Amino acid sequence: MVLLILVIFVLFLGTMMVVVQRYLGRPSSFIVSQKIGVIPIEGVITNSHSIVSQMADFRKDKKIKAIILRIDSPGGAVGPSQEIQQEVKRTSKEKKVVASLGNVAASGGYYAASAADQIVANPGTITGSIGVLMEFIRLEDLMKKIGVKFEVIKSGEYKDLGSHHRAMTEGERALLQELINDVQQQFVQAVAEGRGLTTENVQELADGRIFSGARAKDLGLVDRLGNFQDAVNLAKEISHIEGEVMLIYPARPRPGIWEIFSKSALDRFINFLREDAVGRLEYRWSMVD
Repeated sequence: MVLLILVIFVLFLGTMMVVVQRYLGRPSSFIVSQKIGVIPIEGVITNSHSIVSQMADFRKDKKIKAIILRIDSPGGAVGPSQEIQQEVKRTSKEKKVVASLGNVAASGGYYAASAADQIVANPGTITGSIGVLMEFIRLEDLMKKIGVKFEVIKSGEYKDLGSHHRAMTEGERALLQELINDVQQQFVQAVAEGRGLTTENVQELADGRIFSGARAKDLGLVDRLGNFQDAVNLAKEISHIEGEVMLIYPARPRPGIWEIFSKSALDRFINFLREDAVGRLEYRWSMVD
């Protein structure tokens, strides 16, 4: 009796699948062997770990035939931006990578995109901002008003470079400018290599200015104009994918209690004083934070 019930159930299930496939006209919706991975890069780039790890996982997954970077970021810290760009470069040797630029993909956001096989932007996307930024906050006047004095014992002339309790010396400014120029040249070289342009051509655009997606295409910084779906179609085209594909997104872990409270205004202000006050090297569009 149990065996008979199981046979009837299997036959019923099989019949229902055939009916659904025939009348809905979407047999591929049940089994889609071809997949495209989508990795969002959103907000200010402060850490690259999750993005780099996900890209490595997608690269190893044989069912994922191509990868799309959906970028909506003004950039961020230099190190993480470079790490993402290096992983994109490594991945493109095995699978096609398409960068889809959303509202903003500037500075470090564009740095990450520059290593992709193809870049798709909306005509009104804000992109470019090829440049390096380092900001300091100065509090010496405030400290004088409230009667706070600050003393430093250091091992070398530049050990407290960028301190917020005093003005910067000309020697310190020159030293930082040398650092900025070095990191800027790395940005220029990466864009030139990724986009197939000369360093001279990129250098002419690398004064921090921003471009619309349409203008960026004219300058060779973008390959095509279009939205996210156009980027999906392009990924299918250059990866020789026919038929339907399934878009695979990274699983997003739920934030814990501490992570929720760490987004408070007080915590952001403390982080600002702790990190930004001493300077942080960034590929970031300065009008967006």
